[in-house]
Amino acid sequence: MAGPTRGNLPPAESISEKTVLRNRRVGLWLFALYLLFYGAYVVISAWKPQWMAGDAFSGLNWAVVSGMALIFGAFLIALIYSFICRNPSGGKS
Repeated sequence: MAGPTRGNLPPAESISEKTVLRNRRVGLWLFALYLLFYGAYVVISAWKPQWMAGDAFSGLNWAVVSGMALIFGAFLIALIYSFICRNPSGGKS
């Protein structure tokens, strides 16, 4: 039985150190962006819970709406990361 494969990705040894460092830097910036949004969510939830209890729309409160926005935001950030880092050359052909 064969183990997991890398599919159509280039061999790991063919990815340059420059590309790895750039991808790492992009990932850290996107993580910092998400951490900023998550931190704001936690701070508002802890110190202004009455804001989160207010109605947003369709009978949902802001806690539910902002929590779902965080989940979809994480997915969006993952898509952005995969788009930016899809080519070892950084998207420049």
